[in-house]
Amino acid sequence: MIKKQSFSVNFIIFLWLVVTTLFVYNKLFNKEEIPVETIASVAIPEKLFGFDLQEHVFESYSLKPNESIGELLIYEGIEWDSILKLDKVSEDVFSIRRFRAKKPFTLIREDSCSSPTCLIYEPNKLTYVKYDLKDKVDVKVVRKKYDICEEQTSGVIESSLWMAMKNSGIGFDLIDKMEDALASGVDFYHTQKGDQFKLLYERKYIDGVAVDNGEILAASYKDSDGEKIAVYFENDNYSGFYDMEGQPTVRSFLRAPLKHSRISSLFNPRRFHPIKKRRIPHLGTDYAAPTGTPIYAVADGFIEIAGYTKNNGKYVKIRHDNVYKTQYLHMYRFAPGIKKGVKVKQGQVIGQVGSTGLATGPHVCFRFWKNGIQINHLKENFPPKDPLPEDQMPDFFQQRDALVDKLSQIDYPNDPSFGSKQLAMEEKKP
Repeated sequence: MIKKQSFSVNFIIFLWLVVTTLFVYNKLFNKEEIPVETIASVAIPEKLFGFDLQEHVFESYSLKPNESIGELLIYEGIEWDSILKLDKVSEDVFSIRRFRAKKPFTLIREDSCSSPTCLIYEPNKLTYVKYDLKDKVDVKVVRKKYDICEEQTSGVIESSLWMAMKNSGIGFDLIDKMEDALASGVDFYHTQKGDQFKLLYERKYIDGVAVDNGEILAASYKDSDGEKIAVYFENDNYSGFYDMEGQPTVRSFLRAPLKHSRISSLFNPRRFHPIKKRRIPHLGTDYAAPTGTPIYAVADGFIEIAGYTKNNGKYVKIRHDNVYKTQYLHMYRFAPGIKKGVKVKQGQVIGQVGSTGLATGPHVCFRFWKNGIQINHLKENFPPKDPLPEDQMPDFFQQRDALVDKLSQIDYPNDPSFGSKQLAMEEKKP
């Protein structure tokens, strides 16, 4: 059976009354005067997904494994021809076949006895997909309105960067972006206990609730070699992370094809092979990671091979220019659209970590060619991307100085005054 949970306008009003009562009680308990305009601002919403709450009935459903949305719609009185049309129309927008089991969706009716006129699916917190079922079958992706606030955090490494940032309440996406922001100045595979970082970043809010992180605006990392700073610069022609002189912090090649992974086997011309039990040169670098971990192209290029061999398993080979080529072995699967001749961009997902071919466990064997010879890419000094042109520098310096000023107001955790600047920044917030 399909799991069904009904909710009505009465429930929404009840929820509003509870929230409002708690809000007012909290103010009274703290003996604070409650301005009339503050109470008036806690207003009951009039619409949900663009539909009037007083004139529609909303019901929440979820599918069990191996159940289909088509079965539900048939049961709800939707004609089979309309379902087939909906399946076809949704292909290029958000296919109804992409509905995940146990993830709720909403059916909207004009009254409790009628067939649904609309289906709402929320693939993430920032968007919902609207499937009109009444007259004309139509599918539309709607982006929710959100507010963007600047926020800040800092941390110190005790065991790993990942744990330090997790303890600071930062999500995986911001960890990735910080690594990108400081890629040219910090070796994130050799962080040390006591290293410190601080970030100025954006966070998105819907109705006062944090739903997603935005861009990192400025980042700083302090280790035994000193402090490295990167800022985000954007105008009509350029966008990305730059150092204090306007040099891109992301080099022409990423240091590794995975995020948050560990090197399990280094480039070694005299390695003893763990399966064949004899010395066979290991002309690549192995990065261990769970099956399904995304694998990224380390630079722009064209796919030369996306195939399978007995030893390599599923693998991709990319030609970047007349000098460099890279190869990614033992994939679990290729990313959609990855095939011979396709152009890929730096940082694009090309597949997932697996253990196909001659592999003892899930990892990617990353191989690097320079002028036709396999090399240890960790010892290669890759050139940076082109710097900002001179005519962009005044605009860059203006944005840089404003961001660095804000970043300087954030303390490192080991600084004696840690917390004082953060408190001052919090007090300035509206």
